Amino acid sequence: MVVKDKIIKEILDNYYFPGELVQAEIYGSGHINTTFAFEFNHGGKKEKFIGQKINQTIFKDIDGLMGNIIHVTDHLRSKIRTEGGDPDRETLTVLKTKENKPYFIDSRGEPWRIYYFIDHCTSYDVIESSEVFYQSAKAFGKFQKQLADFPAHQLHETIQDFHNTKKRYKAFKKVVEADTVGRVKEVQEEINFILDREHIANELIGYYDQGEIPLRVTHNDTKTNNVLIDRKTGQAVCVVDLDTVMPGLAVNDFGDSIRFGTNTAAEDEPDLSKVSCDLERYDAFTKGFLEALDGNLTEREVDLLPLGALTMTYESALRFLADFLEGDVYFHINRPHHNLDRARTQIKMVQEMETKWEQIQAIMEKYK
Repeated sequence: MVVKDKIIKEILDNYYFPGELVQAEIYGSGHINTTFAFEFNHGGKKEKFIGQKINQTIFKDIDGLMGNIIHVTDHLRSKIRTEGGDPDRETLTVLKTKENKPYFIDSRGEPWRIYYFIDHCTSYDVIESSEVFYQSAKAFGKFQKQLADFPAHQLHETIQDFHNTKKRYKAFKKVVEADTVGRVKEVQEEINFILDREHIANELIGYYDQGEIPLRVTHNDTKTNNVLIDRKTGQAVCVVDLDTVMPGLAVNDFGDSIRFGTNTAAEDEPDLSKVSCDLERYDAFTKGFLEALDGNLTEREVDLLPLGALTMTYESALRFLADFLEGDVYFHINRPHHNLDRARTQIKMVQEMETKWEQIQAIMEKYK
């Protein structure tokens, strides 16, 4: 699909792009922001950029969001240079507008931003091997390490209470009590599973409140498809999709990767016999994450990494089930009971982690 001429003209008018536009096309598989790839001919050389229309329904504070991205990528660029790396490939670079701003508003009131394109890379929506997951772990671990000295409190909270599982649990109870579309009776077993594990919702927040674990800069969407992998070397190059970078808990970043990446089935698999927690992948991610961090987590944080995985999986189950009970108003669905299938998959993953807890602890001991 080719971008409409009017939109192209507005984007071109707001930036100093090199050379002549060759093509502009829809790009990527993201579900939140509309993304385009732009290619220019600059003296016979191809130069590429990524243009994104930022979703204002999800992200209300565009200034705060883009401010976070600028602050974090500036910090990363400085670290990468110091380490002898290539900041143009190893972190995102925002192209400033003609007015030296990180984004512009088009004639319809929609915010747009432009990134330099990082070439010769790929990303994986599906984990094809433990090596891919290991590389993803190294990327997210390095991301944490490079931002370990960044003052997290300076960042805006782009989605309020995003991983505040304690608050999400309270909201879930209200959804159950309201039963707005009359679905509670269909899923009483799943509801009881969530309610019986209230302690999971409270533990990590409790440790933070007691000062046992610090607030850090966290990515908050640590799926494998948010890591660019070099096509030739197979090595991780860059962490992308920084919209949810904000203050948070490092154990949750680890946990969300484990939740997504160790599942042997799709996130919405209706056949629960296919769903299990793959300990080989768990091992690979733990190894890569802690290797790249190189001691930049506290001992207490390392001890709590498995709890981070359990908590993020439980939180996802809770959110999918809550959305089902409210009539599927938040997550996009492709079929009836889609959100219920998602919730049941996450519930199965929680059960898997609980059953394999001793084996998971043994993995952690290997890499501490």
